[in-house]
Amino acid sequence: MNTRQAIRSTNDFVIKFANINGSGSASANELFARAIMRMGVTVSPRNIFPSNIQGMPTWYEMRVSGEGWLARRGGCDMMVAMNPQTWDRDVAELAPGGYLVYDSTKMLPRSKFRDDITVIGIPLTEMCNRDYTDVRQRQLVRNIMYVGALVALLDIDLADTERLVAEQYRGKDKLIDANVRALRLGHDYARKHFSCPLGLRVERADAVGDRIFIDGNSACGLGAVYGGATVAGWYPITPSTSVVEAFGSYCRKFRTDPDSGQARYAIAQAEDELAAIGMVIGAGWNGARAFTATSGPGISLMQEFLGLAYFAEIPAVIYDVQRGGPSTGMPTRTQQSDLLACAYASHGDTRHVLLFPEDPYECFTLGAQAFDLAERLQTPVFVMLDLDIGMNERLCRPFDWDDSRRYDRGKVLTHADLEAGKEFGRYLDVDGDGIPYRTIPGTHPTKGAYFTRGTTRNPYAKYSEAGTDYVYNMERLRRKFDTAKTLVPAPVLTKASAPTRIGAICYGSTNPAMAEAIALLEDDGIHVDTLRVRAFPFSDEVMDFIAAHDHVFVVEQNESAQLRTMLINEGEITPKKLVRVLHYDGTPITARFIAGRIADELVALKVSTLEPHANPLRKVAP
Repeated sequence: MNTRQAIRSTNDFVIKFANINGSGSASANELFARAIMRMGVTVSPRNIFPSNIQGMPTWYEMRVSGEGWLARRGGCDMMVAMNPQTWDRDVAELAPGGYLVYDSTKMLPRSKFRDDITVIGIPLTEMCNRDYTDVRQRQLVRNIMYVGALVALLDIDLADTERLVAEQYRGKDKLIDANVRALRLGHDYARKHFSCPLGLRVERADAVGDRIFIDGNSACGLGAVYGGATVAGWYPITPSTSVVEAFGSYCRKFRTDPDSGQARYAIAQAEDELAAIGMVIGAGWNGARAFTATSGPGISLMQEFLGLAYFAEIPAVIYDVQRGGPSTGMPTRTQQSDLLACAYASHGDTRHVLLFPEDPYECFTLGAQAFDLAERLQTPVFVMLDLDIGMNERLCRPFDWDDSRRYDRGKVLTHADLEAGKEFGRYLDVDGDGIPYRTIPGTHPTKGAYFTRGTTRNPYAKYSEAGTDYVYNMERLRRKFDTAKTLVPAPVLTKASAPTRIGAICYGSTNPAMAEAIALLEDDGIHVDTLRVRAFPFSDEVMDFIAAHDHVFVVEQNESAQLRTMLINEGEITPKKLVRVLHYDGTPITARFIAGRIADELVALKVSTLEPHANPLRKVAP
């Protein structure tokens, strides 16, 4: 049933799976993604799941890109519709000429389909009931069965996929046999009843290379181990929970004494987020490298302790895996909505260091670097992920680590320093960089002690309400924040292929879409320089970039333009110069959305040669 020309594309399409949460579909869908990667083709999958445990709709969207793009493209070329609850919505989402794969065991009226798509019905439930007796097994192998059908329909290597099944269920021979049989049943049915391959096809390539497939939360967990963390205080919250779970898994492997079996780490689940950050601050004060992982609601609860750590100058690392808000918000949807809450956390004049990783590789490297920065600066450091980076697996370059690297513990006075009579004022700025010297408890029996307080004090940590002492402290903290500009990761500049006075700023998970959007714009003759911001405080390069362009688009995933607000505030930028490009419906931003918005704004600003309402970048939904 297709009165329109079917889509024909090799290694360039979007396939979406509509399932029921808790049905066991996630592992089958991931297996399918890995099968395409085994063909050497770049895949970028995203799991879109509900906030409850099971029974609600869930989607798994997968982009196949021969050009190597990793962002969401927008649109859908093939839908595997396995959820009756969302049928109408799923069918409507298909692009004209697309392909609909569904379980045809139960007949559906013609009104449930469209005339401009290709319908592929496979009686999956009937086949499972015929060939399998166990009720739960029938449900699980049905998912593997549609994977087998897709392997045939898209010309994916069956032998490679069978090897993946064997790897996934290694040591469980009965499961291997049952799943391989289901895979072949689906494959053989599709080969017998349909013309294979379809217009959509996967062709073997060499685009994956040595890249690894991992999620950002796991990368952060490993980065914390390599960064020297030995303490985690946490309270579970979506979508950050797997950071600490991964940390625990890696600690059992790398931080357990091989002879005694004794753990050389501590993970404590607190009663709430306030207690969790309190544990982290206590551990940091005692000289341990400690962290917590949370999301927006947790950040809200941590405010008072974050202010204490800032003012008492205690190192701590916070992984914030952002989700939609305010309040409980959208626990399983992605946003970049905590920037202001973290940058200025707590009352009073606080400014915190933020790091913005773009992918799992930077989750690992910046996640490890955060501990050096926290100790060097004696302050909390936030690693700002979001759900899209944190919970979705994606391809990235292999992690690397210099084994000669040593931890930067910052300005710590030793027993020998104190014995030599070196002057110690806990909040005394000796070097002019705003960073005082500190001591670790137990360093010396009689020297180096001080009273840790969250109230005002003089440079020697003695209580003081003198205005001059307060001003001294605040100005010194400002100098320390200026020093941080020279220590945090530098922004990444990408020049357009032709000179331009148009610029764009992005950060974190928006970068893959930003890179592709720039390519789309260049195809249409619009040249844009881009700057990926990797940290707050903003380095001089950020302000120089803004000064060098007439119009700068700030691309972010929140409603209130939080990065733009910070740039205006910190750089005293004229607001009209920074143009908002905002995406905040809970789904990851797409290249088409960014390119379309920039093109539209340039028309409005009378910079672009495009005619109003004739933007070719708006030809498809974002």
